[in-house]
Amino acid sequence: MAGKAVPNFVASRDTLAFANDWPSQPDLVIKLPLAGRVKIGDASKGLCGGMVYAVRDFYEAGIPVPAGPQPAAGTPLYRYIIRRLFDSFDIPGGVVKYYTWMNTPEADQTRGGRTRRGIAWRTINEEWPQIRSDIDAGHPSPLGLVTVRSVNPRDLGRCHQVLAYAYDLEGSTLTLRLYDPNTDPAGADSCSLSLDLSRPSETASITHNVGIADPIRGFFRTRYDPADPSKAVTS
Repeated sequence: MAGKAVPNFVASRDTLAFANDWPSQPDLVIKLPLAGRVKIGDASKGLCGGMVYAVRDFYEAGIPVPAGPQPAAGTPLYRYIIRRLFDSFDIPGGVVKYYTWMNTPEADQTRGGRTRRGIAWRTINEEWPQIRSDIDAGHPSPLGLVTVRSVNPRDLGRCHQVLAYAYDLEGSTLTLRLYDPNTDPAGADSCSLSLDLSRPSETASITHNVGIADPIRGFFRTRYDPADPSKAVTS
Protein backbone atom coordinates (compact mmCIF):
# COMPACT_ATOMS: atom_id res chain seq x y z
CA MET A 1 0.00 0.00 0.00
CA ALA A 2 1.25 3.46 -0.93
CA GLY A 3 0.12 6.55 0.87
CA LYS A 4 0.92 9.97 2.20
CA ALA A 5 -0.40 12.21 4.95
CA VAL A 6 -0.02 15.90 5.63
CA PRO A 7 2.59 16.16 8.42
CA ASN A 8 1.31 16.66 11.95
CA PHE A 9 -2.33 17.10 10.92
CA VAL A 10 -4.84 15.29 13.13
CA ALA A 11 -8.48 15.89 12.28
CA SER A 12 -9.71 15.49 15.84
CA ARG A 13 -7.17 18.07 17.05
CA ASP A 14 -6.58 20.46 14.18
CA THR A 15 -10.14 21.14 13.02
CA LEU A 16 -13.04 23.11 14.43
CA ALA A 17 -14.61 21.60 17.54
CA PHE A 18 -18.17 22.08 16.34
CA ALA A 19 -20.21 20.74 13.44
CA ASN A 20 -21.69 22.57 10.47
CA ASP A 21 -25.09 22.92 12.13
CA TRP A 22 -25.99 26.58 12.45
CA PRO A 23 -29.11 28.47 13.52
CA SER A 24 -31.18 30.38 10.99
CA GLN A 25 -29.35 33.70 10.95
CA PRO A 26 -27.82 35.85 8.22
CA ASP A 27 -24.30 35.08 7.08
CA LEU A 28 -23.59 38.78 7.33
CA VAL A 29 -25.38 42.10 7.65
CA ILE A 30 -24.25 45.12 5.67
CA LYS A 31 -25.36 48.74 5.86
CA LEU A 32 -26.31 50.43 2.61
CA PRO A 33 -27.33 54.02 1.96
CA LEU A 34 -31.12 54.36 1.92
CA ALA A 35 -31.65 50.59 2.28
CA GLY A 36 -30.21 50.44 5.79
CA ARG A 37 -29.26 47.05 7.22
CA VAL A 38 -29.36 44.32 4.57
CA LYS A 39 -29.18 40.66 5.57
CA ILE A 40 -27.26 38.30 3.27
CA GLY A 41 -27.40 34.50 3.29
CA ASP A 42 -28.70 31.98 5.80
CA ALA A 43 -26.21 30.16 8.02
CA SER A 44 -28.65 27.28 8.60
CA LYS A 45 -27.96 26.16 5.02
CA GLY A 46 -24.35 25.46 5.97
CA LEU A 47 -20.96 27.15 6.12
CA CYS A 48 -18.85 24.15 5.06
CA GLY A 49 -16.56 26.01 2.67
CA GLY A 50 -15.72 28.65 5.24
CA MET A 51 -14.98 26.02 7.87
CA VAL A 52 -12.75 24.04 5.48
CA TYR A 53 -10.77 27.09 4.39
CA ALA A 54 -10.40 28.35 7.95
CA VAL A 55 -8.99 25.00 9.06
CA ARG A 56 -6.41 25.03 6.29
CA ASP A 57 -5.54 28.64 7.10
CA PHE A 58 -4.86 27.77 10.75
CA TYR A 59 -2.74 24.77 9.74
CA GLU A 60 -0.67 26.71 7.21
CA ALA A 61 -0.12 29.56 9.67
CA GLY A 62 0.87 27.24 12.52
CA ILE A 63 -1.82 28.74 14.74
CA PRO A 64 -3.92 26.37 16.89
CA VAL A 65 -7.57 26.19 15.90
CA PRO A 66 -9.69 28.02 18.50
CA ALA A 67 -11.19 25.68 21.07
CA GLY A 68 -14.67 26.06 22.39
CA PRO A 69 -18.25 26.02 21.17
CA GLN A 70 -19.70 27.24 17.91
CA PRO A 71 -19.12 31.01 17.64
CA ALA A 72 -22.03 33.41 17.80
CA ALA A 73 -22.90 35.66 14.87
CA GLY A 74 -20.73 38.76 14.80
CA THR A 75 -17.79 37.29 16.72
CA PRO A 76 -14.32 37.31 15.11
CA LEU A 77 -14.29 33.57 14.34
CA TYR A 78 -17.80 33.66 12.88
CA ARG A 79 -16.95 36.64 10.68
CA TYR A 80 -13.78 34.89 9.53
CA ILE A 81 -15.65 31.70 8.61
CA ILE A 82 -18.17 33.76 6.63
CA ARG A 83 -15.40 35.59 4.79
CA ARG A 84 -13.74 32.31 3.87
CA LEU A 85 -17.09 30.83 2.85
CA PHE A 86 -17.43 33.43 0.13
CA ASP A 87 -13.76 32.96 -0.81
CA SER A 88 -14.39 29.23 -1.22
CA PHE A 89 -17.09 29.91 -3.83
CA ASP A 90 -14.42 31.49 -6.08
CA ILE A 91 -17.07 33.58 -7.81
CA PRO A 92 -17.71 33.36 -10.71
CA GLY A 93 -15.41 30.56 -11.89
CA GLY A 94 -15.90 28.23 -8.94
CA VAL A 95 -19.68 28.40 -9.10
CA VAL A 96 -19.59 27.79 -12.85
CA LYS A 97 -17.43 24.70 -12.28
CA TYR A 98 -19.88 23.23 -9.76
CA TYR A 99 -22.76 23.87 -12.18
CA THR A 100 -20.88 22.43 -15.15
CA TRP A 101 -20.05 19.29 -13.19
CA MET A 102 -23.66 18.97 -12.05
CA ASN A 103 -24.55 18.76 -15.75
CA THR A 104 -21.77 16.33 -16.68
CA PRO A 105 -22.71 12.64 -17.16
CA GLU A 106 -21.23 9.98 -14.90
CA ALA A 107 -19.41 8.11 -17.69
CA ASP A 108 -17.83 9.17 -20.98
CA GLN A 109 -20.26 9.61 -23.88
CA THR A 110 -19.30 9.29 -27.54
CA ARG A 111 -21.52 10.74 -30.25
CA GLY A 112 -20.65 11.48 -33.85
CA GLY A 113 -17.05 10.46 -33.24
CA ARG A 114 -16.63 12.96 -30.41
CA THR A 115 -16.19 11.96 -26.77
CA ARG A 116 -17.56 13.97 -23.90
CA ARG A 117 -15.63 13.13 -20.78
CA GLY A 118 -17.71 12.09 -17.79
CA ILE A 119 -17.43 13.22 -14.22
CA ALA A 120 -15.46 10.08 -13.30
CA TRP A 121 -12.80 10.78 -15.94
CA ARG A 122 -12.49 14.39 -14.81
CA THR A 123 -12.22 13.37 -11.16
CA ILE A 124 -9.59 10.69 -11.75
CA ASN A 125 -7.47 12.20 -14.53
CA GLU A 126 -7.74 15.95 -13.94
CA GLU A 127 -8.44 16.48 -10.26
CA TRP A 128 -6.85 13.58 -8.37
CA PRO A 129 -3.30 14.44 -9.58
CA GLN A 130 -3.73 17.99 -8.21
CA ILE A 131 -5.06 16.70 -4.89
CA ARG A 132 -2.19 14.23 -4.64
CA SER A 133 0.30 16.99 -5.41
CA ASP A 134 -1.09 19.11 -2.57
CA ILE A 135 -0.85 16.30 -0.03
CA ASP A 136 2.58 15.17 -1.25
CA ALA A 137 3.78 18.75 -0.73
CA GLY A 138 2.42 18.79 2.82
CA HIS A 139 -0.75 20.81 2.26
CA PRO A 140 -4.35 19.79 3.01
CA SER A 141 -6.39 19.92 -0.20
CA PRO A 142 -9.88 21.49 -0.29
CA LEU A 143 -12.41 19.50 -2.32
CA GLY A 144 -15.76 20.32 -3.84
CA LEU A 145 -18.05 17.28 -3.75
CA VAL A 146 -20.60 17.14 -6.56
CA THR A 147 -23.61 15.22 -5.32
CA VAL A 148 -26.44 15.76 -7.81
CA ARG A 149 -27.12 15.78 -11.54
CA SER A 150 -29.31 18.77 -12.19
CA VAL A 151 -29.81 21.82 -14.40
CA ASN A 152 -31.46 23.69 -11.53
CA PRO A 153 -29.07 26.27 -10.06
CA ARG A 154 -30.90 25.96 -6.73
CA ASP A 155 -29.37 22.49 -6.39
CA LEU A 156 -25.88 23.97 -6.12
CA GLY A 157 -26.52 24.13 -2.38
CA ARG A 158 -26.65 20.32 -2.26
CA CYS A 159 -22.96 20.12 -3.15
CA HIS A 160 -20.49 20.09 -0.27
CA GLN A 161 -16.90 20.95 0.67
CA VAL A 162 -14.36 18.91 2.64
CA LEU A 163 -10.60 18.93 3.24
CA ALA A 164 -8.40 15.98 2.19
CA TYR A 165 -5.32 15.50 4.36
CA ALA A 166 -4.13 11.96 3.57
CA TYR A 167 -4.45 9.27 0.93
CA ASP A 168 -3.88 5.55 0.63
CA LEU A 169 -3.48 3.62 -2.63
CA GLU A 170 -4.00 -0.12 -2.54
CA GLY A 171 -3.79 -1.35 -6.11
CA SER A 172 -6.20 0.87 -8.02
CA THR A 173 -8.30 1.73 -4.95
CA LEU A 174 -7.84 5.26 -3.66
CA THR A 175 -8.94 6.26 -0.17
CA LEU A 176 -8.89 9.90 0.87
CA ARG A 177 -9.06 10.82 4.54
CA LEU A 178 -11.13 13.91 5.09
CA TYR A 179 -12.08 16.67 7.45
CA ASP A 180 -15.83 16.95 6.98
CA PRO A 181 -17.52 19.90 8.69
CA ASN A 182 -20.80 17.94 8.79
CA THR A 183 -19.31 15.06 10.78
CA ASP A 184 -19.56 15.13 14.57
CA PRO A 185 -16.14 16.22 15.89
CA ALA A 186 -16.00 13.05 18.00
CA GLY A 187 -15.73 11.05 14.77
CA ALA A 188 -13.46 13.45 12.92
CA ASP A 189 -10.61 10.97 12.43
CA SER A 190 -12.78 8.35 10.73
CA CYS A 191 -14.18 10.28 7.75
CA SER A 192 -13.09 9.13 4.27
CA LEU A 193 -14.10 8.37 0.71
CA SER A 194 -12.89 5.64 -1.65
CA LEU A 195 -13.05 4.88 -5.37
CA ASP A 196 -11.48 2.68 -8.03
CA LEU A 197 -9.13 4.60 -10.34
CA SER A 198 -8.79 1.87 -12.96
CA ARG A 199 -11.87 2.64 -15.10
CA PRO A 200 -12.10 6.41 -15.50
CA SER A 201 -14.35 6.26 -18.58
CA GLU A 202 -17.04 4.40 -16.65
CA THR A 203 -19.29 5.46 -13.79
CA ALA A 204 -17.29 5.78 -10.58
CA SER A 205 -18.71 4.15 -7.49
CA ILE A 206 -17.59 6.40 -4.65
CA THR A 207 -18.13 5.02 -1.17
CA HIS A 208 -17.99 7.43 1.74
CA ASN A 209 -19.13 8.25 5.24
CA VAL A 210 -19.30 12.01 4.74
CA GLY A 211 -22.21 13.61 6.59
CA ILE A 212 -24.45 14.17 3.56
CA ALA A 213 -27.57 12.36 2.37
CA ASP A 214 -26.68 12.36 -1.33
CA PRO A 215 -24.16 10.16 -3.13
CA ILE A 216 -20.87 11.65 -4.31
CA ARG A 217 -20.79 11.69 -8.13
CA GLY A 218 -17.32 13.21 -8.35
CA PHE A 219 -15.04 15.78 -6.76
CA PHE A 220 -12.55 18.45 -7.68
CA ARG A 221 -9.85 20.52 -6.03
CA THR A 222 -11.15 24.00 -5.28
CA ARG A 223 -9.05 27.11 -5.67
CA TYR A 224 -7.40 28.10 -2.41
CA ASP A 225 -5.63 31.36 -1.65
CA PRO A 226 -4.24 31.70 1.90
CA ALA A 227 -5.57 34.19 4.42
CA ASP A 228 -4.37 35.33 7.85
CA PRO A 229 -6.36 33.47 10.53
CA SER A 230 -5.01 35.59 13.36
CA LYS A 231 -7.98 37.85 12.58
CA ALA A 232 -10.27 35.05 13.77
CA VAL A 233 -8.83 34.96 17.27
CA THR A 234 -8.67 38.68 18.02
CA SER A 235 -11.48 41.05 18.91
